Amino acid sequence: MPTRTGSQDAHPVAAPAPDALGPTGQEARAAARVAELDRRLGDPTDSANPLSYARLVEADEAGVLPADGERALDELGLGADFVPHTEGGRLERLDTLVRVMRQVFRRDVALGLGYGVTSFMAGVNVWTSGDAAQRARLARILTGGGKVSVAYHELAHGNDFLRNEFEARPTADGGHLLNGSKQVINNADRAEAWVLFGRTSPAPGSRSHSVLLVERDGLDADTWRVLPRYDAVGVRGCHLSGLRFDDTPVPASALVGEPGSGVETALRAFQVTRAALPGMAVGTADTALRTVVRFALGRRLYRTSVIDIPHARATLSEAFTDLLVCDSLSLAATRAVHLLPEQSGVLAAATKYLVPKLLAEVMHDLSVVLGARFYLREGEHGIFQKHLRDLPVLSLGHAGSAACQATIVPQLSRLARRSWFRDDPAPTDLFAPRAELPDLPFDRLTLAGGRDRLTATLVAARDEPAGAAPEERAVGELVGHLVEELRQVQEACRALTPQDRTALAGPAAFALADRYAVLLAAAAAIGVRQRASRDRGDAFLADPAWLAAALHRLVRRLGRRPAALPPSVEARMHEEVLRRFHARTGYDLYDTPLTG
Repeated sequence: MPTRTGSQDAHPVAAPAPDALGPTGQEARAAARVAELDRRLGDPTDSANPLSYARLVEADEAGVLPADGERALDELGLGADFVPHTEGGRLERLDTLVRVMRQVFRRDVALGLGYGVTSFMAGVNVWTSGDAAQRARLARILTGGGKVSVAYHELAHGNDFLRNEFEARPTADGGHLLNGSKQVINNADRAEAWVLFGRTSPAPGSRSHSVLLVERDGLDADTWRVLPRYDAVGVRGCHLSGLRFDDTPVPASALVGEPGSGVETALRAFQVTRAALPGMAVGTADTALRTVVRFALGRRLYRTSVIDIPHARATLSEAFTDLLVCDSLSLAATRAVHLLPEQSGVLAAATKYLVPKLLAEVMHDLSVVLGARFYLREGEHGIFQKHLRDLPVLSLGHAGSAACQATIVPQLSRLARRSWFRDDPAPTDLFAPRAELPDLPFDRLTLAGGRDRLTATLVAARDEPAGAAPEERAVGELVGHLVEELRQVQEACRALTPQDRTALAGPAAFALADRYAVLLAAAAAIGVRQRASRDRGDAFLADPAWLAAALHRLVRRLGRRPAALPPSVEARMHEEVLRRFHARTGYDLYDTPLTG
């Protein structure tokens, strides 16, 4: 059995006191945790820091996770951040977890995935469907510094869970015999437990699979083994391998939820993980943008600074704009799990589909400004190529682009008929980065809600009077384009054939899912700006300039040709790019203070 990197006593985690709850209490704890993690990991641009970008790249070249990074996260007791506070951990809010993990991802995607996000992805299945004893066992492992892996995949079947061959055959004593292999599992070799998705009945259909929480300790060592490690292009330090079982007995207490509920459990868990993971990755692109801004300020070309070349300047501003769009959609998705859990499934899938796509495009555009230096695997720009290789990993697997679109497509016709242009706008707390949230309602997550109050926020914005400023008038015109686009998407979705309302739909239906995801992103950005204007707490988010820039890019992405933006918009975005760079704050909705 692998040795835990910490002990439960080393990281005591108390549930928040009832009298500390509230907007101030939650936000104070969130901001303090983000700052604590950032301080402990240190300035990544400081060559003397053992967790500098240079050292992280060295670890990546060696194919290992940075030992100093894992040690730091051990000392911080990061595993407790994946455990609900009702189970003795720190997890109060999903958007707070995103902010915490963003600090890890801005330094090293492999460290974020390899140390803990896999444990979070595994744990959500148990928080969703496990009994009290299973939740307590898992909480003890994670708060004690241990790791848990999740094993959905079988390479022969990809995302088609219903064709999985891995068996968990029921036995007379209520337990199961495990047979078969699971591939591409992060931390399979060093996890203290695995969440396994397996066939518990030979019958066809979705009720033939179950989820099991299998602890390494106590297994018959002669009946199972860890498969060889995979070599990967990205996240080289992650321990990607597999598991092989041959008539391995596990007790009845391993079964999570009811027999045959595996697909439902997994899909409900995806609503949480798909909502959260993209927002963490915003930190990776934040580092990329910061790296290129530093380069552009210090590099001269054609007798001028690169930052003053119009194309480079526009690219940096557009990258910042896209990060704000990604964070807006991520914010709405994570907070919807708390506030609109019955509607969060499609929104989470859209977020997991669109945000990695936008971030990948940001990385590509920034690489053009960086030029030949983006190929370098050492020096001050070496972190860029590492992030460029690592980021696409977040679009693979059960949460990949096609899988997320396949989740959206079957809902489009229902939404078009029952929800769009009918529902009330989303509650404004959905768009408030620092507002209080209730506990995560794992028991209220549903597979098909049939409603969408986020697009109703977009529709309602059409009826708001436009201000007199050029930026406000631009926003009003762009909202008109978006509402018309939603109307066209609605008509097309109503006309879908029965075949195109399934995961086996044709390309046209998948294209509709793409357009719908872009509309959701636009609605989220509108909601964020509206809430900021009401609260008057963040002057930049309340400024219509960033929203005009965001909606203009999204409208163009939909193939429309909006009027050119007022010059003041680009000037305002460029000013903010430079301000945040020099102030060492994040290119996110929180303007997060950073150590470097």
